[in-house]
Amino acid sequence: MSQPPPPDPDRPPSPWEPPPPGQEPFPAQEPSSGYGPPAGQEPPPSGYGPPSYEQQPAYGQPSYEQPGQPPHAPQWGHQPPYAPQGPYGQYGPPSPGPTRGTNVLAILSLVFAFVFSPAGIVLGHLAKRQLRTSGEEGDQLATWGLILSYVFTGLGLLICCGWIALVAFAGVDGGMTY
Repeated sequence: MSQPPPPDPDRPPSPWEPPPPGQEPFPAQEPSSGYGPPAGQEPPPSGYGPPSYEQQPAYGQPSYEQPGQPPHAPQWGHQPPYAPQGPYGQYGPPSPGPTRGTNVLAILSLVFAFVFSPAGIVLGHLAKRQLRTSGEEGDQLATWGLILSYVFTGLGLLICCGWIALVAFAGVDGGMTY
C-alpha cells in the first residue's frame, strides 16, 4: 500500500486533510467576532457543523468504528422494509379471504351478446340462476350480457322485418310479370 506524499511546507493546509500531529483542528476565534465558541472552549458535540477529525477514520481505514461490524449506511441492492400503516381510517389492501371466481356463463353471456345475441340471452339467464345459488362473482357481467343481448336481438329483428317489408313493397310496385 502506498503512503500519501509528505505535506508541502509552502502550501496552506487543505480543509479536507487532517491536521498534522500536535496542531488544533480548528483555530480558536476571538469572542468579538460573534461566530464559533468562546475562546478556550470546545464546541459541543453534535451532528451539525463541521466534522471533528477524531470522528473521521484515517486515510485508508474502514469507515466504521469496530472491525467486523457492518457499516451503518444501507448497501446497494438492500431496501429497508416498509413500516406498516396504522388503522387511522384509510383504505388498505383487500382482506385475504376466500375469493370466489367469476362465473363463466356470465362472461360468455357478455361475449355472445356481440357474437350471437340469442345465445347471449340464454347464457345470461343461466348465469343469473347459478349466481343466486353459488355465490360467485359476475352478477353485473350477466346483467350487462342480458341487456346487450336483448338490445341486439331487437335491432336484428327490426332490420329483418324492415328488409322483408321492403322486398314485399318493392315486389308489388315493381310490376313483375310471369
